[in-house]
Amino acid sequence: MNTLISTAGLNFFQEMWFQLVKTMTSPLFGIFIVLVFGYLLGRIKIKGVSLGSAGVFIMAVIMGIMISELRDPINASLNSTFGENVITMNWGSSTFSLCKNIGLALFVTAVGLIAGPKFFRNFKSKAVAYIVLGVVIIVSGTVVCILVTCLDPNVDAATATGLLMGSLTSTPGFSAAQGVFENNPNVAAANGAAYPFGVLGVVLFVQLLPKIFRADMAKERELLLLQGAPKGADIDEISVESGEKKKLFEFDKFGLCIFSITVLLGLLVGAISFKFSSSIIFNLTSTGGCLLVGLLFGHFGRIGKVSLRVPDNTLKVFRELGLVLFLMGSGFEGGLQFLELVSKTPIVFLYGVLMTLIPMIIGFIVAKFGFKLCLLNNLGSITGGMTSTPALGSLISVAETEDVASAYAATYPIALILLVFVPQIMNFLQ
Repeated sequence: MNTLISTAGLNFFQEMWFQLVKTMTSPLFGIFIVLVFGYLLGRIKIKGVSLGSAGVFIMAVIMGIMISELRDPINASLNSTFGENVITMNWGSSTFSLCKNIGLALFVTAVGLIAGPKFFRNFKSKAVAYIVLGVVIIVSGTVVCILVTCLDPNVDAATATGLLMGSLTSTPGFSAAQGVFENNPNVAAANGAAYPFGVLGVVLFVQLLPKIFRADMAKERELLLLQGAPKGADIDEISVESGEKKKLFEFDKFGLCIFSITVLLGLLVGAISFKFSSSIIFNLTSTGGCLLVGLLFGHFGRIGKVSLRVPDNTLKVFRELGLVLFLMGSGFEGGLQFLELVSKTPIVFLYGVLMTLIPMIIGFIVAKFGFKLCLLNNLGSITGGMTSTPALGSLISVAETEDVASAYAATYPIALILLVFVPQIMNFLQ
């Protein structure tokens, strides 16, 4: 009897251990491990500055580095314990890449729908400033990229271009660079090396600047609204009367159907491509497409008797969820590639830092002294010019208003278009 109980107990615990290990090596477990520890890291404050949601990005980078180094030993141990390929470490890039794509769609669609009601009014009042800032940021980054290529014989044009795209966290620009340089491995490696600071640099920039200038956020929010309002307008005006809204047909009370339609249309719009040459193909990508459709839906608010509005609570949840999923996916992929180039040529990391900081500083100076933009409008424009989705999320938290998204949405398309042509310019330096 004792033997049976002992054997049964042993089999039970073996089975329990098997199931626990199987769960802990699953992608779903890995995703939420990163989220939990990422948020805990983001809560740490140093002199009033915290990473916030970007803590998820740091944790994902660390996890990506760890997995790249430890996956083979872990799988070897699992094979010896449970048998060949019975359980494998499944925290792979494909899972986190899916998280990144879903998160990006959720975030930019929510931002578009939130910013839409005020975007076109704001763009009309500051159109020249937004266009010039987008050009200034990308041109200054490109100049730094060219100087690095010309001054350092160890950095070729493909590597420098990859660094620039990673510094500006630009997936469309990265794709264009891969096409121009015919999938040169240095492009991907350099992009991964520069990407982590490309995210963190802009996130910290938009957090530190208000503290450096000791900004009164209540006053800055008021200035932001005034700069976006046409002359004689009331900054508290409501775009949709509540009585009119009640008469409109709504698919569901949470707005999930309209949100999904916005994403679907955004993906289709983003897929429309314009081919300028064999190596230069431009499209808005899913980011630009979802942002554009979200802005239009947010602006018009209705089609006939059908409401295009999504409740604010839904949009805020999707914005935050989308942001952390995007950060997690981007960070994991960046971590996998980070050591590949930095371990061989450490100075490329410094070049990436310069390509992130210099365009931001120049853009800030031009916006502040050239166009007299208020601080939040200025920083919102910089996040768009740097094509930095994570920094926009951080800025919204710092500013405590979604209105900064209008400036991001105004400069983002300008930067996106210019970045697609940069690899072609860099190709002449080969």
